Amino acid sequence: MKRTLAILLVVFLWVSGAAAADRLRIGYSSISGAYIGIWVAHDAGYFAREGLDDQVILIPNGTQLAQVTVAGEVDIAALGGAAAIAAGFSGADFKVIGATVNKLIFSMFARPDIKRVEELKGKKIGITRFGTSADISARFALKQHNLDPQKDVILLQLGAISSVAAALRAGSVDAGMVSPPTLFLMEKLGFREIANITDMDLAFPNPAMVVLGDIIRKKPDLIDRFMRAYVRGVHRTRTDKDFALKSYAKYTGIQDTAVLQKAYDFYVGKIIEKAPYINMVAMQNAIEEVAKTIPAAKNAKPEQFVDMRFLDKLEKSGLLNELYK
Repeated sequence: MKRTLAILLVVFLWVSGAAAADRLRIGYSSISGAYIGIWVAHDAGYFAREGLDDQVILIPNGTQLAQVTVAGEVDIAALGGAAAIAAGFSGADFKVIGATVNKLIFSMFARPDIKRVEELKGKKIGITRFGTSADISARFALKQHNLDPQKDVILLQLGAISSVAAALRAGSVDAGMVSPPTLFLMEKLGFREIANITDMDLAFPNPAMVVLGDIIRKKPDLIDRFMRAYVRGVHRTRTDKDFALKSYAKYTGIQDTAVLQKAYDFYVGKIIEKAPYINMVAMQNAIEEVAKTIPAAKNAKPEQFVDMRFLDKLEKSGLLNELYK
């Protein structure tokens, strides 16, 4: 009888806990190592520890993820800052609450016989979607080498980084924009890097963490819990390489150990910060990029799109000091 009551109590507590968990749908916009903090936080159960019933959802480009977020199908979105700001000028009530990376992380890879960006004149270049960080990176690289993105090349929207890589391998494009870990795979397959945007050190929210204003007003505690889980995920990534590599393999679909090791060393050693700090210069750069196609953005300021309260609260909580003592 006692054993039966104990079992019933355990079942009751489990059901009660599950019922009490708040749903949190987290969208991310590409297969990129920039999202490792989110992936590890999910896999290690840190969102669940915060009482969140989390779903981690891939929406394969920033423009589409912005639309899905506006539709209320995602609660927190990690996407390129330009796509978020552009959506804001189209009426979306978005706020940036953090940034997992504050620079553009892309390389332009080409067929082995193409040695310079200038040789791409009249050729096809694969990107994800117009207005995304991949598109912005491609246009910047082309302009740096005196090519007009509108006239001198054909930019093809392929939807996802993995699709760009597949098109390059199939020979349906001559070059394409990829990010780690995919770029390490392309390098191993013999494709040639002809432009490294990462080394240009261009400040840019890539990706930014974006939330609708309605959620900020009605469920601020949801965001606080997300932030705590996220920084725990980053800390686990930094301190448990084997666990992080398993998450990399799971979400990228890449099983090549050498490629995964390179991605880990690149992002953890050079790119990912302990907390999702917002770089206001990066935000301004994103606004200026958006202003090229949306004139209303010309007089905008970063402060219009940023809500620092959640980062501030995270800093004051002492959690980061506790994790990195």
